This record gives sequence, C-alpha cells and structure tokens, in this order.
Amino acid sequence: MLTARRRVAATAVVLAGSLLLAACGDSDEGGSADGKTLRLWHYEGPNSAMGVAWAEAIKEFEAKHPGVKVKFEEKGFEQIQKTASMVLNSDDAPDLMEYNKGNATAGQLSKQGLLTDLTGEATKRGWDKQLSAGVRTTSMYDTNGVMGSGKWYGVPNYAEYTMVFYNKDLFAKHKIAEPKTFDELTAAMDQFVEAGVTPLANAGAEYMAQQYLYQLALSKADRSWVDSYELYKGRTDFHDAAWTYGATTFADWVKKGYISKNSTSTKAEDAGVSFIQGKTPILFSGSWWYGRFQAEAKFDWGSMLWPGSNLTPGSGGNLWVVPKNAENKDLAYDFIDITMSKKIQNLLGNKGGVPVAADASAITDPKSKTLIENFNTLSERDGLAFYPDWPVTGFYDVLVSETQKLMTGSAEPDAYLDALQEAYDKGVPEQ
Repeated sequence: MLTARRRVAATAVVLAGSLLLAACGDSDEGGSADGKTLRLWHYEGPNSAMGVAWAEAIKEFEAKHPGVKVKFEEKGFEQIQKTASMVLNSDDAPDLMEYNKGNATAGQLSKQGLLTDLTGEATKRGWDKQLSAGVRTTSMYDTNGVMGSGKWYGVPNYAEYTMVFYNKDLFAKHKIAEPKTFDELTAAMDQFVEAGVTPLANAGAEYMAQQYLYQLALSKADRSWVDSYELYKGRTDFHDAAWTYGATTFADWVKKGYISKNSTSTKAEDAGVSFIQGKTPILFSGSWWYGRFQAEAKFDWGSMLWPGSNLTPGSGGNLWVVPKNAENKDLAYDFIDITMSKKIQNLLGNKGGVPVAADASAITDPKSKTLIENFNTLSERDGLAFYPDWPVTGFYDVLVSETQKLMTGSAEPDAYLDALQEAYDKGVPEQ
C-alpha cells in the first residue's frame, strides 16, 4: 500500500524546480552528473526498521565513496503520492527515491516514461535472484503500467504485510482472553465495548479504514479474486459475496462501536500513536509499524495474522526508483546495492522489518523472529493480496472518501459498492 504509505508524519517542504514543457524523452541520460552528491528522498520514520537500516546504509555508502555525500530529504508519504508526476517531470527530480508500488503508482510513472529501466542493473547486480517471485511482482511493469511482467522499474529491499497488533496488558487488565480465532476476536471486541473501550484504532482520513474493509472482503475471497481485481485477469464485481461482506461487516462494526465514528478524520499517525500510548487495545495495520512499536511501546504487545483468512494485504515493500531525470544514476544503483547487502538486510530484520535477503541465523530479536516467521507462513500459502488502492489511478482518494461516508452512515453498503464499481471501471486499462 500504499499502501501503505510512509505512513508517519513528516515536515512538508516546498517542491522547487520549474516544470518541463514536454515529457521526458527516450534517453536514460539524466542531467549533468557531478558524481559528488546523491540526492535521496524517502518517507520512513527515523525509528522505523527501514529508517534505521537506511541511515546505516548512508554511512556505508559514504565510506565506500570517498568525497561523495548523500543529501537526504525526508518527505511525507502523501506529499510524494500527490506530487510525484510533477516533480519527476522537472529539474528537481532526486537521484533516488522511495515510491509506492502498484499499478496506480509506480506503474503509472513507468507508463509515463518518468522512471529509469533497471532491468540491466537488476540482472548484473543479482537483485533478480535475491527477490522471491511474490515480492518481485511489484518490481516489474509492462507497457500499460501493469505489474508482474515487463521491465524492472523498482527494487524493494524489504517486504511488508498487515497483521493484528494487540496490547496484552490491556487484555489482561480487562480480563479478556487473547484471541486466536475470528470469533474470539469479535467476542473480545464486544467485551471491550461493554467496558467502554473502543477496541480498534482506525484512521478514516488515510489508508487504515479501507484496509480493514479490504481484509474483511479477503476473508471470503481466493487468489483468483485477487488476480481479477489487481491484475485484471477477470471482471471485478463489487457486489459479489466478498465485497458485500466486507462493506456490510465494516459498517456493522462502526455501529457496534468496534470502530469510532469520530475516526473519519483521523490520520494513520494518530491511530498508531493511540496504540503506542496504550489507549487502544487493537490495531490492524502493517509491518512498517513493527520497529516503532518495539522502540516506543512501554507495554507488552503481540501480533498475529488476521484470523480466519488465508489472504491479507501485503507485498514487496515500497520501491527504490531512479527517476528518468536523475543526474547521478550510477550512485543510485550503488546505494540500492548496499541496501540489499547482508549487513543492511540483517539490521533491518533485527529492527522489526521484513528483510528480503537476510541471513536467517542473524535475526536474534524474538519479536522480529515472529514477524518473519508469520511472513514466511503467509508467503508459503501465497497469501499476499496487495492493497485495495492499487488497481487504478486515483482509487486511493476514492476509497478514502467513500469509506468515510460508510463510517458516518451517509452512504449505505450498496451505494458504497456502487461508487467503487464506477471509479474502478473508469480506471481499468484495456487489456
């Protein structure tokens, strides 16, 4: 997901640079390279697993490239999501940036000719051999910007998936059993509501609410359903059994008080902080929170895969992409290579990330081992179902606004699904 998306607050900056009057040409040559500066953009928080690992990668890169400095600029996920096409089509494009994977994001930029083809580098440096098939799906895009085949336009050096985080101390305080099944989860939420506690942290203004609903739909779906929706391998009917269950159950959960109606304007950062502060017992979100929870939560917490479902939102992580207009592409390739090294991969794993090329024996943190074991379980059953906003350009905003209506009761499930169907059908590319 945006997925995710990342999903921590960052100070907004003014994007400078004049726009080009025409789109980029066919050449992979960027502007004049000085070879002394690598301009790097990403939106990972400094305490996240990726933030920690990439900070170490910057140190190693500068040590291996005497006289070269990394000019890192932290950007917000939403900021990059909304302005990428404009910035990458200008003289202000960085040399390397983190960008969201999927058809509507990286796929769209590749189709517009704004990203560098990394196929040669992926083969030469062995990145293609380091990534499993499921993780590799989001690295490659065809001429229509559809993921899964074609040329390499991005490289993930971590994977991600969603899970149920729960505050063990709050469960114990209210004498509620930790859930193992879906029925036990809903029973626990009923008990929290009876105790005057809203059980689920939520962010209606960003990606979280739509991911709750998508997960509910996935619990009634299979791989062919996902392939139809995400890869256009069949027609998607938003009034089928899975989508109908997802929308009606989500709306029912709001009515029951599992999810607060007041969370329609809440952002992901606020929801995550409410969990960190021990105010909310359960949070369904992604592995991108794991390292931060390890660093900041002062209570005992656990995590588990969504019970009763073989599928869950997840994929290879966000991508390193090299803009077509990047001035120092060779430096960018070298930095990607360092983030794929065992040293950085092992660090990422021990800090709560999901590495793609780590030495398993080097992961010593118990919680990190659980995180990686659950990911392996998910991978073995082909359970990565990508994210709900991926299929078509602009669908993220549609999902946010329509799911907010569902939360407030201003739209019923049927009307909600009608709106999704209309937006999806308008955006699906011809195959």
